[in-house]
Amino acid sequence: MIVRVVRDAVLALGLALALASAPAGAGASAGGSMGSAGGAARPPVALTASPARVDLAGAGRATVRVTNRGLQRVVVDVVRAGFALDLRGRPKIVAASAARRSAARWLTLRPRSVVLRPGAAAPVTVAAKPPARAEPGDHDALVLLTTRSRVTGRVAVRMRMGVVVVVRVPGAITRRLALRGVRVRERGRLRTIELVIANRGNVTESFARRGSVLVLEQRGRRIARLTAQPRTLRPGTLGVLQFRYRGPLSGPALARVDVVSESGRAIRRTMRLRL
Repeated sequence: MIVRVVRDAVLALGLALALASAPAGAGASAGGSMGSAGGAARPPVALTASPARVDLAGAGRATVRVTNRGLQRVVVDVVRAGFALDLRGRPKIVAASAARRSAARWLTLRPRSVVLRPGAAAPVTVAAKPPARAEPGDHDALVLLTTRSRVTGRVAVRMRMGVVVVVRVPGAITRRLALRGVRVRERGRLRTIELVIANRGNVTESFARRGSVLVLEQRGRRIARLTAQPRTLRPGTLGVLQFRYRGPLSGPALARVDVVSESGRAIRRTMRLRL
C-alpha cells in the first residue's frame, strides 16, 4: 500500500486494496522502502499491517499486527469505515451507512489508538458481532489506521492505510454472475474491451489474471487471445473485466468470452463488437 506525503497534512489514500483481493496472510504497508540490502533510506513515517485482510466466519475476532518501520515515533488512530469498489475496481472509503452490505457497525476495535516508537509493533483486535437478522453471505468493512500529523521539514505528514475485514454470515450461499454487456474504450493506441458483469450472489467473487479469456475473431480467423486484469466483485454490485488490446484490428469482430471466477462460476458467450 503506497501512501504519499502531501503538503499541509492531508493524506493520500492508495489503499492497496487490491484491498479485497489481498491474500489473508499478506501484509499491507505504507511509506515506501524500508531499508533494503541495496541501502535504501528508511522514511520518517512508515507503517505495515499484517494481515492485510481479515476473514471472519460470523461472530469472531482476529488480531492485526501494526508495525512502525519509520524513523519517528507515531501515534496511530484506529477507526472503522465502509468501503466500495467503483465500476473498474478502484476502492474508496464511504460512510458505513452508505456502503452496501457493510459490516462496519458490527466491528469493535481495541485499542482505538496506539503509540509506536521506531521499530515497535502493537496488536489491534478486530471483533465482529453480526445482528441476529443479518443476511447470509459476505459483508465487509475497513479498519483504517491513520497516523497523527507530524511536521517533517516544511511538510506535514499524515498516513492512512486500510485493512479489509470480510464477515461471512452463516446461511444459504448464492453464487450467480450475469454478463450485462461489452464495450470498447480507446485511449491513444490502447483499446480496452470491457465486459460488464453483475454479481447477483451474496458473496464476493474474485477473478484471477488468467481466469478470464477473450478471443477476438474476424472473418472466421483468430486475431488475438486476451486475458483480463484481476479484480474482485462485491455482492450485489456491477463491475467490469478489462481486456487490453494493442493490435491493428478494426471494424466488426466476434468476441468469444470465457470468464471463470476463482469459485468456479463461469460465463461463456459469443458477442459482436466493433473495434
